[in-house]
Amino acid sequence: FTPSFTMVYESPAKRKAEDMAPPKRSSESTSDMDVESEMRSLSGKPAVSSSEPIPENAVKFSPQLLRVYYQRLFPFQMMYDWLSYGNDWEKGNEAGNERDFFGKREWSFTIQPTPTDEIYIRYQSFKDCEEFKAAVQKRQPNKIDIGAVFTHPPKDHNTIKSDIFHTKERELVFDIDLTDYDGVRTCCSGANICRKCWKYMNMAVKIMDEGLKKDFAFKNIVWFYSGRRGVHCWVCDKEARELSNDARSAVATYFELPLENENKSMDLSPNLHPMLVRSFRVLEPRFVSDIIGDNGMGILTNQSSWVKLLKTLPEAFRLSTGIAAELDKEWSRSDCTKSAAQKWAQLKQKINQATKKQQGKMAAKNDGKTSESAEMWIYETVYRHTYPRLDINVSKMQNHLLKSPFCVHPKTGRVCVPIDTKNVDSFDPFAVPTLPQIVKELDDYEKTHGREKAQKVPDWQKTSMKPTIQYFLKNFLNPMKAELRKKKMEEKEKEAAVMGDF
Repeated sequence: FTPSFTMVYESPAKRKAEDMAPPKRSSESTSDMDVESEMRSLSGKPAVSSSEPIPENAVKFSPQLLRVYYQRLFPFQMMYDWLSYGNDWEKGNEAGNERDFFGKREWSFTIQPTPTDEIYIRYQSFKDCEEFKAAVQKRQPNKIDIGAVFTHPPKDHNTIKSDIFHTKERELVFDIDLTDYDGVRTCCSGANICRKCWKYMNMAVKIMDEGLKKDFAFKNIVWFYSGRRGVHCWVCDKEARELSNDARSAVATYFELPLENENKSMDLSPNLHPMLVRSFRVLEPRFVSDIIGDNGMGILTNQSSWVKLLKTLPEAFRLSTGIAAELDKEWSRSDCTKSAAQKWAQLKQKINQATKKQQGKMAAKNDGKTSESAEMWIYETVYRHTYPRLDINVSKMQNHLLKSPFCVHPKTGRVCVPIDTKNVDSFDPFAVPTLPQIVKELDDYEKTHGREKAQKVPDWQKTSMKPTIQYFLKNFLNPMKAELRKKKMEEKEKEAAVMGDF
């Protein structure tokens, strides 16, 4: 007997999707429950408001709520339509159709039998949408991860020789998490977030989305809220899916900057890459409006903060010009009324004036390094406080797993919904639909419109998930499907022309 899945049993603190222990066999069962009776038992509970952080004592997540979600709201067919990329088991051996394409995709489920332990099931695969749906509804995973498309169905990996079982393709993915901004955000740390620091995510989406489209010509890109403190990007163009690990690493590294050590220069060249110049034009206004003032991280609003910033000026430049001491003295005066934005403008002006003087003095010596480093400090400071901080290891390997879109985060109860990149500044993580909220909305819709009328409307349209799923369909899934159909039609016409059957 060969199991069709692999389980790993360990504590949440130790589990990492990319570093799993050797597979172990295990088993568990989930009793079937009547969804309508579950709805009735939950309908009396008040929904948690989605516009503010969820109170600690509020019900955010439960097996009963999750069961209703998987039974009525998780978009199985949309996920299948997306991740099959125009291939379909039902189309059989039709020309241009890779029948078992979806069945070669790895899925993993995380099941939590007790509050302190998890069962992690890897190497699962499903031939079609119905099989995928049945497995999810049976196992009721707290979390679903998506992996690569392999040469063979992952569920059969124990029966296939390792030299012929390997990844074939996988979306190019990016993971950006607010914990990686702990060195610069002053409002929160760790898993905690607020609207102030969430602006880092908005900036990251803007820079990455534009770079992927303009610099790499990718088109089929979709962003999702992680459910707690970050965002995930899925690049789904065929060219992106087929990138080797080395090529993925090159794309990810293209966007990477050494941001960790604020006391160490990034050694940026005065001849900045066009991508960095473009990013600076986007980020500096956001640095001024969202970071340096009281409405942001306050780095130019009190003496301890601005002294810390001024100390990061290149040492030789700072000591030779006295700019830091001069500005600290001026800004510390009781009659100083300059705003954070005015202080930044003044600081830049002082640096530019001083560097011009130094360049004149150094011209005869052919040594302008001090002034150059001071000019680049302006760019480095903006980048350090606003530029995307990628978990680059997520992007480098085809076989890296990433949380499935539309999952529900068990810590927050919030759904991993798509993000409208054109209106990213209006995205509010505290307004994302919660599991208790959408289950109650289902019940409320039926009470308001009657059971007969409610049955004619898709369940997701009865909840606050509606606008995000409509966005996903209109701006990502439907255009991608149309593009795939067009390409397949063109391929058929070419084949017909070659065969003389056109």
